[in-house]
Amino acid sequence: MRYGFVIDQTRCIGCHACTVACKEEHQVPLGVFRTWVKYVEKGEYPHTSRHFGVMRCNHCDSAPCVTICPTKALYRRSDGIIDFDNQRCIGCKSCMQACPYDALYIDPNSNTAAKCNFCAHRVETGLEPACVIVCPTQAILAGDLDDRSSNVSRVVATQKVSVRKPGKETKPKLYYVGIEEDLLRPTRLARENGYAFAEQRDARPASANFDPAVTREVYDVAHPAPWGWKIAAYLWTKSIAAGVMMVAALVMAGAGNSSLRILSLGSPIIALIALSVTMALLVFDLKRPDRFYYLLTKPNFRSWLVLGAYILMAFGALCVVWLLYAVFTGFVPGIVLALAAILGAASACYSAFLFAQAKGRDFWHSKWIFCLHLLLQALVAGSATLEISAMMGDPHMPLWFLPIPQLLTLSLILGLVTVLIEMAIPRRSEDARRAKRVLLRGDLSGRFWLSAGVMGVVFPLALLVLAFPFQLALGTAAVLALYGLFWFEYLWVKAGQVVPLS
Repeated sequence: MRYGFVIDQTRCIGCHACTVACKEEHQVPLGVFRTWVKYVEKGEYPHTSRHFGVMRCNHCDSAPCVTICPTKALYRRSDGIIDFDNQRCIGCKSCMQACPYDALYIDPNSNTAAKCNFCAHRVETGLEPACVIVCPTQAILAGDLDDRSSNVSRVVATQKVSVRKPGKETKPKLYYVGIEEDLLRPTRLARENGYAFAEQRDARPASANFDPAVTREVYDVAHPAPWGWKIAAYLWTKSIAAGVMMVAALVMAGAGNSSLRILSLGSPIIALIALSVTMALLVFDLKRPDRFYYLLTKPNFRSWLVLGAYILMAFGALCVVWLLYAVFTGFVPGIVLALAAILGAASACYSAFLFAQAKGRDFWHSKWIFCLHLLLQALVAGSATLEISAMMGDPHMPLWFLPIPQLLTLSLILGLVTVLIEMAIPRRSEDARRAKRVLLRGDLSGRFWLSAGVMGVVFPLALLVLAFPFQLALGTAAVLALYGLFWFEYLWVKAGQVVPLS
């Protein structure tokens, strides 16, 4: 049994009855929607046309929201319905990033995620979903796709049907008949403030940028970006925590750790502080921070949110072990140094796999390149932080006796080369190409090139190469490197969310 929908857009009159019925049935708050009707318009007055598209959860057979949900709040029932248990939800918003169809939202009353659940409570009693009952033109059909005698199965088998974003390989069970193709591909839509039916050539300014061949979106619901500065800050502080331990382990293993007390004691303290800030940012970014412990008590081990939490806990425990060895013996065993480097790299890199699970955001899907980004960024952050800490601890200590400035220089160069290579590689999907254009040439480009590029990479490299070994120059280079790294994380997170999903 696999319940699914068929929506016949040739019958749909755009009356929003389905939206209203859904809101009443589930007491959906104002401002958010489980199902909604989107309008687009084509042509130029007086030769115009309006098209409708009913948008909602696709109840995918291979639902990425179920995979990424860290607490199994989202699950696939035996009848194929993707249902939701808001008593398990921690409000991490990862499901909103994973869904390619914009079907999930945060309920402002419960601060948990929510979406269409096929009116499962009605289906269980033999009733049809509320939207099906209320539709005045019978444009919405619901039923078992595996039952050959059902209406939905017959329509799918005998008529030309379309699904949204088949390339995502989610196996959606929401089929459309007669839908305008542009409604299925949001990147092809132009978003304007006017309405085609209300505009005439004579009334429109000569400078107006109007292309009658372009499909214009004229009505949709709001879909704000789920992740903001807290996620960027978490990536930044995590790179500091992981980086200082990786750099300290490398330097101490190469130079002999008995004489480097500033590294053996300072590194785990800095890492634990940065790790505490990282965990705080993760918890307070949740819409239900009071449930953060569900990551441990109700874990979904397919989610990299859960795996990452365990990696961070193991890394934190190792930092404590390192610190205890340094305090009580003055010596850190080689096995601890090796584990610090390994767990530091894992802490830095696991986010690449988490972002790759955000199946709705194509810009983040280059997980191995992003993993390399995060590893090099951790080395930059670790080198820069240790350089600043060493200067603050002993302003007269000649830092060039340690290879930290050289490691910072090498990491900055390799990081720059990696970014340039990735930006030069053609992206396969239009969503990813559009996000890259916004980052490199669009609204985010000024801050990307100036803050993340010039101030975060070019200036530090110039200071490290031309002004070495002056302490002030090294410290300034380290501060600028950390500044640029934060902007890179912030803009990377923001760029991935600029492309609309519906």
